[in-house]
Amino acid sequence: MKQKNTSFFLTGLLFLVTALTFSTSVNAKRIVFGGGPAGGTFQVVANAIQVYGPIKKSGLRIKAQSSAGSVENLRKVNRGKSHLGVVYSGHVYLGRHGKLKNDSKKYENVLAVSYLYGAPAQLVVRADSGIESALDLIGKKVGVGNAGSGAFANCELFFTHLDIWNKVERNAMGYNDAANAFGNNQLDAFWLFTAFPSGAVIMAAQTNDIALIDLNRDAEESGFYEKYPYFDKLSVPAGTYRGVDTEAPSFQDSTLWVANAKVPDDTVYKLLSLIYTKEGLAHMVGQKKTFKEMSIESGVKGIVTPMHPGAEKFWKEKGLIK
Repeated sequence: MKQKNTSFFLTGLLFLVTALTFSTSVNAKRIVFGGGPAGGTFQVVANAIQVYGPIKKSGLRIKAQSSAGSVENLRKVNRGKSHLGVVYSGHVYLGRHGKLKNDSKKYENVLAVSYLYGAPAQLVVRADSGIESALDLIGKKVGVGNAGSGAFANCELFFTHLDIWNKVERNAMGYNDAANAFGNNQLDAFWLFTAFPSGAVIMAAQTNDIALIDLNRDAEESGFYEKYPYFDKLSVPAGTYRGVDTEAPSFQDSTLWVANAKVPDDTVYKLLSLIYTKEGLAHMVGQKKTFKEMSIESGVKGIVTPMHPGAEKFWKEKGLIK
């Protein structure tokens, strides 16, 4: 009996030490915030929160860390290698239920903190290419995003649904690299899954007359929305990019700020309290206009998975959840 009690005591002590170590690493050391690749909005989110004065003064040390994007962030946050990160709502949902492509693991330590902005799919082609649908990409050279990124995963999801994933010449690369390759005629098209305006598309439009494919039509005609209901319809407005004078119908996923389940509640609550103020939101918009979507009113939009307790407390106080 004494040996069993000792075993329970040691197990409990180990759990306590692990929890305290994690908590101490968050509060006293740096808090790793997983962003994304160069040229994408994920990294701007992490950088913006890292440099915000009131957060620095609060004693919280944010370290923005680049990554391949959404799926990599999901995995790193789940393991605790990143404390915070930016992940698409669809990937949080699929990961939690063990439904990611070729990955049945359940990522249950990733909890939602807030909605950031809508991330639309954008497929860039040359205006005179004759490509009017994703189905016209068969046999073409296509930039599909960095391997491990949300862009890559969603491109694979959509192209597989259309039965063209294995019928295009895929090139896994980041947005800026894809824009450069496109400008050098090394690609016929490139895919993005990021907020507009995208710096990479702006770059491409400086050297080529471009067009954006109507992805909503492809999605509707193929039953994509019925199979993946977390995607919403939207359009890239006319005039967003040079030479693109008509709106480009597409679809989007919600981009979420997430946290590892072991990040202390007061840390998450404090970060939200500092960012979701008039000054904090103005700071975010100053980093990129995309963040105009961030507001108290939209704080829990697109979240279909469990929230971090610190976030629950904050949004309950704001009257957004019960």
